[in-house]
Amino acid sequence: REMERKSTAVAGPVLEVKNLSVSFRMYDRGLEQYDLKVISNLNLDVRPGEIVAVAGSSGSGKSLLAHAVMGLLPENASVEGEISYGGKLLEQKDMERLRGKEFALGPQSVTFLDPSMKVGPQVTGPRPSRERRQRQREVFDRFHLAEAVDRLYPFQLSGGMARRVLVSTAVLSGASLILADEPTPGMDLEMALEALQCFRELADEGRAVVLITHDIDLAFQVADRVAVFYAGTTVETAPSGDFLRGPEALRHPYSKALWNALPQNGFQPVPGFQPYAKALPKGCLYAPRCPWRTEECGGEIPMRELRGGMVRCIHAT
Repeated sequence: REMERKSTAVAGPVLEVKNLSVSFRMYDRGLEQYDLKVISNLNLDVRPGEIVAVAGSSGSGKSLLAHAVMGLLPENASVEGEISYGGKLLEQKDMERLRGKEFALGPQSVTFLDPSMKVGPQVTGPRPSRERRQRQREVFDRFHLAEAVDRLYPFQLSGGMARRVLVSTAVLSGASLILADEPTPGMDLEMALEALQCFRELADEGRAVVLITHDIDLAFQVADRVAVFYAGTTVETAPSGDFLRGPEALRHPYSKALWNALPQNGFQPVPGFQPYAKALPKGCLYAPRCPWRTEECGGEIPMRELRGGMVRCIHAT
């Protein structure tokens, strides 16, 4: 089924990420330390009333972005660049204050559920109002979660049920910014579409939603824009309609390859592998696998505006 998309996005991003880099202090042989940069010069923004889907292969930095925005990175992480909320540059203390209130994370891992607490109180919070309990029941009914689920512990849930509980938590949060990290794995097609439609409705109410997903062919139907990540950086941001039209409407060669790799588009593989963070090539990170590469690709490649989107490629037209 095709989902209704009614963007109410307005000027002025809720979340703006500029030139974000994230490194981790690691130990090598002989206890020598080094910094492993896993995100570099990453850019993203999302406005009220908008869903921005984040696509890319595993290890491209999608979940790490969500944790950086929420201020949930471990102590050995070092962050450079800017993360702004409503035009205000955020520090760690701001992220801690905002998360769970203005920011809501629908985490990828079901281990985020407290194993010692029943499901119901985890979703509604302590001492919920009658209205909140009623709203929670409405959301659970929508996701085919029976009333008995409220009284279960996380270990008693199947993987798909736990995923639906996590999505319910994000839907009920009331936050202005929702970061949904892989919300649909473990769900059948009907439930996955229902979950994405919930996020669409939240955006239509004026929320800003970042949808991190591998189910990109479904995300194209509900998102307003799609940001494509590769090896820890943004290579393209484009209207979702461009992905529905096909590779001729896209800008970056990796975006085109991602589209062609979808089962319904021929399942065409790309030779080579995404580079490991410790052995990144100079210049364009996709150059070793790119059919367009030239010597110029070894230099600095900034993001630039092109045909109503943004792209990190000197050859894109």
